[in-house]
Amino acid sequence: MNVSDSERVVKILHESGYKPAKTEEEAHLLGILSCSVRQKAIDKVYSRISKWNKWKNKKNLLTFVSGCILPEDREKFLKLFDFVFPMSELNEFPEMLRQYGVVTSMSYKNAEDLIPSALPSQTAVNLMEWKSMKEMNIHINEFWDIRPEHDSEFEAFVPIQNGCDKFCTFCAVPYTRGREISRSSDEILEEVENLVNNNYKSITLLGQNVNSYGLDKEGSELSFAGLLKEIGEIGNRSGKKFWVYFTSPHPRDMNQEVIDVIAQYDCLAKQIHLPLQSGDDEVLIRMNRKHSVSRYLEITNYIKEKMPQATIFTDIIVGFTGETEAQFENTKKIMEQLSFNMAYIAIYSPRPGAASSRWVDDVDHLKKKERLHILSAVLRKKSLEYNKKLIGNNITVLVKGKDRKTGYLSAYTEGRIVARFASDNENLIGKMVDINITSASELSVEGKLI
Repeated sequence: MNVSDSERVVKILHESGYKPAKTEEEAHLLGILSCSVRQKAIDKVYSRISKWNKWKNKKNLLTFVSGCILPEDREKFLKLFDFVFPMSELNEFPEMLRQYGVVTSMSYKNAEDLIPSALPSQTAVNLMEWKSMKEMNIHINEFWDIRPEHDSEFEAFVPIQNGCDKFCTFCAVPYTRGREISRSSDEILEEVENLVNNNYKSITLLGQNVNSYGLDKEGSELSFAGLLKEIGEIGNRSGKKFWVYFTSPHPRDMNQEVIDVIAQYDCLAKQIHLPLQSGDDEVLIRMNRKHSVSRYLEITNYIKEKMPQATIFTDIIVGFTGETEAQFENTKKIMEQLSFNMAYIAIYSPRPGAASSRWVDDVDHLKKKERLHILSAVLRKKSLEYNKKLIGNNITVLVKGKDRKTGYLSAYTEGRIVARFASDNENLIGKMVDINITSASELSVEGKLI
């Protein structure tokens, strides 16, 4: 999502006459698209703006921040950055720059009734105080209308949905991105078809809760399964080889129809990212995940039944408030049972605004790290077992670039397993090629170009 947002920021700035600087030190406009999922990322924002503000003593410099920002951080950022705005109002950024210091942005359009007349001035602070989560997305359609300036000639991200209505107790997304809203399917399909016609090989559909697509417009918009089917038809008509992914879904909204559609079309990649977060029902209830372990197993078993070749990725949080040793062991058992190809495992840290931030963070940090290492070891073991089974097979991969290993190119399979092969032919980058797998390691494979 952050990469996708940045491609639209670049487009807007280039259309406004700005050109990219070679280094931070040479720039006259510097900005950050923040992420509030973990505190570490926000700490980096404060560190960077502290450095930039010192440069202002020596040259003219404007700074901005957007992206996912919690209200608590937004108030602080307003004192540190020259511009703080929600990503949905990116269209107005050039006007803000042209009239620096004057509040003329679309921030106030269609929102007059949100701001009491008694307020002495209409400042950004006042606006953000009065906007509800619903109003965060007032201008999201204008944002989606911006044609991104893609950073890659063969990989692209297509936003289809913004915000989240799930309110997991550990998560800050509803407070940074607002409530769920779906993009027009006509616009999505047009963007995907243009990418296919321009020979893009990897297309990822994006949303904070991507498989809830259409639920906010039920009866007047396609469902997520319906959207995937239409994209599958684009693939059939084009006759081209490409893979379509999506992230991030929620188990509660993952139904059999979606899985059936993915199984039906070649261009829909046989790779599913399905966040588990915990393998214990009591923890899932405290997380307000609205799905049980048995429901999760039902979904993953159906995926394996319909698409035995599919890889399954997940997200796990260790050390969530109140997580006992027995509850952690349940998560470990599920990881061993399902043999995930990849798991993004994170140590729990409270996020301001999320419900769990009001609870005592009662799992010792060293215990959290220990649990992280234990699950990481399970992941490496299961991944290696799977990858070894690929040895001797011929597999199609998408070449991404030069590998860290000298004389090799880096790629990934349809199931997003990292692969490398010996070649110094950089003309292969961005192309799909076939390799014969000759060896396997814990999280990657190696092969020979066929």
